[in-house]
Amino acid sequence: MQMELHTGIDLAVALIRQDNLPDLLKTATRQLTNAFGLARCWSLELDLSGRTLHCAELDELGEFDCADFSHPFAHVLQSGKARELSRAASYRLDHSGFQALLDASNRPRSFWLEPISGDDGRTLGILVLCHDEPEWDGITAMPLYQGLKQLLTHQWVSLLQNRDQVWQRRLLKRSLDHLHDAETVRQRCQQLAGSLVGTSAEMTHLRGQIIRAAGSQLAVLVQGETGCGKDLVAKGIHEFSDRANGPLVVVNCAAIPDTLLESELFGHTKGAFSGADKAKEGLLAQADGGTLFLDEIGDMPMALQSKLLRVLESRQFRPLGAQQEQHSDFRLVAATHQPLQQGIEEGRFRRDLFYRLSQFPLRVTPLRERPQDLEPLCRHFIAHYQAREGAGPMGISSHALNALAGYAFPGNVRELRNIVELACLQTPVGDDIQPEVLRLDDLFAEPAGAVYTEAGATGIAGVPVAEDIRDLKAASQAFEAAVIRERLRQYDGNRAQAAESLGLPKRTLAHKCLKYQVADV
Repeated sequence: MQMELHTGIDLAVALIRQDNLPDLLKTATRQLTNAFGLARCWSLELDLSGRTLHCAELDELGEFDCADFSHPFAHVLQSGKARELSRAASYRLDHSGFQALLDASNRPRSFWLEPISGDDGRTLGILVLCHDEPEWDGITAMPLYQGLKQLLTHQWVSLLQNRDQVWQRRLLKRSLDHLHDAETVRQRCQQLAGSLVGTSAEMTHLRGQIIRAAGSQLAVLVQGETGCGKDLVAKGIHEFSDRANGPLVVVNCAAIPDTLLESELFGHTKGAFSGADKAKEGLLAQADGGTLFLDEIGDMPMALQSKLLRVLESRQFRPLGAQQEQHSDFRLVAATHQPLQQGIEEGRFRRDLFYRLSQFPLRVTPLRERPQDLEPLCRHFIAHYQAREGAGPMGISSHALNALAGYAFPGNVRELRNIVELACLQTPVGDDIQPEVLRLDDLFAEPAGAVYTEAGATGIAGVPVAEDIRDLKAASQAFEAAVIRERLRQYDGNRAQAAESLGLPKRTLAHKCLKYQVADV
């Protein structure tokens, strides 16, 4: 009796010391095996769903479906009572997991299967005792066995409660983190609405995507028509990223001649080429620690595209004329109004560079597809005009908004801003903008150089009418030159505005002016 008491105390202390359920069950089965001379002892844990029993010591074979009555554990769980199983009966059970358990137990003559339940009636699992001497009453009736089983049950319940509490705390923390993240995104989207104005679903979605893109280091490709605000998207990504304190370096690939673009990006050493009288730091180096925004990436020459791809993969580059490579840690945002897929098919843009740029693709919806944004944009531009000029219109009338709603805005938001600001200039201070000062009719007016054929068709000065054309190529070139000349006259020789109005990169317009010998007005 004294030996049993001493053994029981040692076993109890060993159980109490375990601070996780797998160690508790492993210690308990080892103790029961040694204390009662068993061939083997197993513990099967019932999962939280109550559908599966799992024996950790049997790996993938240790899972038993509680609804599968091809193994005896389902019967024990259903009855809630212990039962004995003979070796002969066990051979008749065709269940791979149970047969693996028998093999691992060296197939003893008898098994004792006993469910373990807490005080609240919750079933915790099953104990499986294996013995060659089927005298289970002599074992299970012993005070030592009953005491160990009671202590095991108590510790089992306690550890499950602790695990549940930890899980609940983690779940609560995850929920709170999600709410905090959602609230952070909402607040940042509200801040972003001050520059990317609009209440449409498209703009709301775009602002959310910008905030999510800002939280990553993925390269972002912004696609959208001219004048839709791709530069504001890039600025928003930078300002809401963890690189906001670093520089935002903007490179307009269409505005820099091909011969200078590489030097601008990579920099050069003194004497690297004719005219390089001093070393110059490139824009890649200037973007270190910040964001590099490559606007109109579709206009980048093919030769430079391959070099850019290498830089994006390694963040290493070599200035022109330099012997050593430099490193720049920058976040890349690129933008284009051109359909890059078409450029890939035509061999003007590298497919591998496209995939490298578009890790996080964003599309800015044209203004004509979100007419509900017209009013907030107009009021935003009016407020901006008032702040800049110190005075201006009170607002915009519903009639003027209706007039704007009927216009397609090929120049998108930039064109709307120009229209509104011109209307502000022509509206008395304190009044609302009216339709007549929007001058939308001027946008559709015939060019000043238009001429009319006898049939009443319109043409442009210097271009032959259809009946007189004998060389289609020459006529089309003459027409293109005349359109460019007239547009430059319309914008007082401003090539940037003329190019934008024609949907052309500035560099392309400059090339055409040289080709057709069109002089600025």
